[in-house]
Amino acid sequence: MSNTLEELKKYTQVVADTADFNLIKKYTPIDSTTNPSLILAATKDPQYGYLIDVAVDYAKDKGSSPEEKADLALDRLLIEFGKEILKIVPGRVSTEVDARLSFDTEATVKKALHLIDLYKQQGIDKDRILIKIASTWEGIQAAKILESKYQIHCNLTLLFSFEQAVACAEAQVTLISPFVGRILDWYKAATGETYTAETDPGVKSVKDIYNYYKKYDYKTIVMGASFRNVGEIEALAGCDYLTIAPKLLEELQTSTTQITQQLSAAEAKKLDIAKVSYIDDEPAFRLGLNEDAMATEKLSQGIRGFSKDAVTLLGELEKRFS
Repeated sequence: MSNTLEELKKYTQVVADTADFNLIKKYTPIDSTTNPSLILAATKDPQYGYLIDVAVDYAKDKGSSPEEKADLALDRLLIEFGKEILKIVPGRVSTEVDARLSFDTEATVKKALHLIDLYKQQGIDKDRILIKIASTWEGIQAAKILESKYQIHCNLTLLFSFEQAVACAEAQVTLISPFVGRILDWYKAATGETYTAETDPGVKSVKDIYNYYKKYDYKTIVMGASFRNVGEIEALAGCDYLTIAPKLLEELQTSTTQITQQLSAAEAKKLDIAKVSYIDDEPAFRLGLNEDAMATEKLSQGIRGFSKDAVTLLGELEKRFS
């Protein structure tokens, strides 16, 4: 009898939500996605010290100050992790733009192009990279430019609302990462209620986005992310992609629970869903997002968290140039 993880892979592409190479090898995902928090955690493991050494050596003769050198080293460190991950997975790796640029379209595009160029210098084609950007209005516009002008694939992260999802689809981004668990966290704190997989507001959000995309033939991939339990994952069997942390991958791999497909493009086509649009309508987008207290708060919180971890990483690297 196959395990639950193998059953899930029949319906959904599984992505590893980790920067730990050994764990990626263990669960054989098609892709891997990282963020500053995961990279920061990985750098605390001595086995990855050689990657930090490569990044520091790259930056030591560049930049005019320790701060500039650290910034250059961080970019190279992201590429070193990505390069090693791509030796393991057959698909793509997500590499995140500094979250502090989330409200600056031009700077996000510039940083993304720099990261892609660093990958190119390592012999890695841009088609194997997803540039990960926060789903702010500015981030979505940056992704639109990167996709249309430079044919660079983007992963729009920290996505909590239908408005964000619609705007990403209209921008024709490659992939979005709606955050299931963080949505659940907010509602549990706000209501004090207990949720099942069937009533989970994070699961419902992803289902609504998936059905809308399939109903109207949007090509953007829906990748559920940030899970709190395997019930959420099983409830989204059939979603295009699911990115799953090692602890939950282990639970799925050691379980023999049989799962059934919960989402399908054919069924979505039958649904009565109204079409909306945010193309070139920044005020409507911002108003819709603002009206969703959960999405507004979790987006801001997520940007702050990723920014904090990026600053911590920079601080650690800066010590190497003092």
